[in-house]
Amino acid sequence: MAEQHGPVDDKALDEVVRFTSDLIRIDTTNHGDGTCRERPAAEYVAEALTEAGLEPTLLERTEGRTNVVARIEGTDPSADALLVHGHLDVVPAEPADWTVHPFSGEVRDGVVWGRGAIDMKNMDAMVLATVRRWARDGVRPRRDIVLAFTADEEASAEDGSGFLADRHAALFEGCTEGISESGAFSFHTDTGLHLYPVAAGERGTAWLKLTAHGRAGHGSKVNRANAVTRLAAAVTRIGEHRWPVRLTPTVRAALRELAALHGITDADPDAPDFDVDALLARLGTAAALVEPTVRNSANPTMLDAGYKVNVIPGSAGAQVDGRVVPGGEDEFRATLDRLTGPDVSWEIDHGEVALQAPVDSPAFAGMRAALERFDPDAHVVPYCMSGGTDAKQFSRLGITGYGFSPLKLPPGFDYQALFHGVDERVPVDALHFGVRVLDHFLLRA
Repeated sequence: MAEQHGPVDDKALDEVVRFTSDLIRIDTTNHGDGTCRERPAAEYVAEALTEAGLEPTLLERTEGRTNVVARIEGTDPSADALLVHGHLDVVPAEPADWTVHPFSGEVRDGVVWGRGAIDMKNMDAMVLATVRRWARDGVRPRRDIVLAFTADEEASAEDGSGFLADRHAALFEGCTEGISESGAFSFHTDTGLHLYPVAAGERGTAWLKLTAHGRAGHGSKVNRANAVTRLAAAVTRIGEHRWPVRLTPTVRAALRELAALHGITDADPDAPDFDVDALLARLGTAAALVEPTVRNSANPTMLDAGYKVNVIPGSAGAQVDGRVVPGGEDEFRATLDRLTGPDVSWEIDHGEVALQAPVDSPAFAGMRAALERFDPDAHVVPYCMSGGTDAKQFSRLGITGYGFSPLKLPPGFDYQALFHGVDERVPVDALHFGVRVLDHFLLRA
């Protein structure tokens, strides 16, 4: 079958580097205040797709916040469609902190530098290079492939995947599964294993707004109803709370596979007395793939109180980044009620569902096979993302999401630290690997 489809050509390998660099140079910084404009990047993508014979549609909820959607017809009309999506916006970057200007897209010493090189203009470029290769060689995937390049993922997604799912569901007709960011990257353990974690779940998002209520007064007077004190106490309780273990099927599968790869035979995640922390301690650096997702979490991130040093305000506020494991919503709410207490109210300022995807599906098997084909040393394992992606919004359409943006990275390359980090970059060889893997998987999915 591989011979029938033919190998990825040199032009595709050149294009993925060029597309990554070009997209990085288009500044699509999303500050979360509505000032982002993805349209120039969307027009770039649409032109590349049009040159490949596709008919992309540009869609906006808000002027300048542009999404691109296109469909590639498969060879099997009875097959379900597959969604391949990537976002066009990026988080802010301060040039003074970087070795290379974050919007230069510079290619230096075999590495493409800039904001979005990992999150996630690299994947956007890999998709473009792949489908253009198909057009040149006259090959088609088995399933319909729906491509979506979205706005606003780095904020609320209201102008991006949320808008598409709510207002343009017909464009995704027949899609049952989707792939996107944050999975299938090299993870080198301290024990010498070469892992490729493929995401089959996401914790839910619960960004909280806390408001403490009290009695306003003079800063020199005794005040037992000080809103700042009440807020500080609640924030401290939340920050110091130790959440109980809640293992989902995806996390259990990850623990079983990681334990087996490390030769650990006496740990059973299904046993009633299973001690997940004891197993994590034995997994070395590989524990980082699982540790953030065995519990709910709530991290205080912002405080807002007072307006003058000698005035006790009547209220004070804070924001908390809450993340919820699949099935942990009721526990999360009950715990927040208890930790905040009677004098502090809380509400979810922005929330999105937790996700799970089967790890015994044909799609997951296909991703595993594609990675192993191009890296014989690969050990593919499922994992659950600690954060979230556009897969949350597309799940409203019944689409099961996986994190699969393949990159073969060298030892010591800290992929996860570069997400929203300084000196974000991606090796050219990793982009080439990604195109080969994507091409192989998507044609056979």
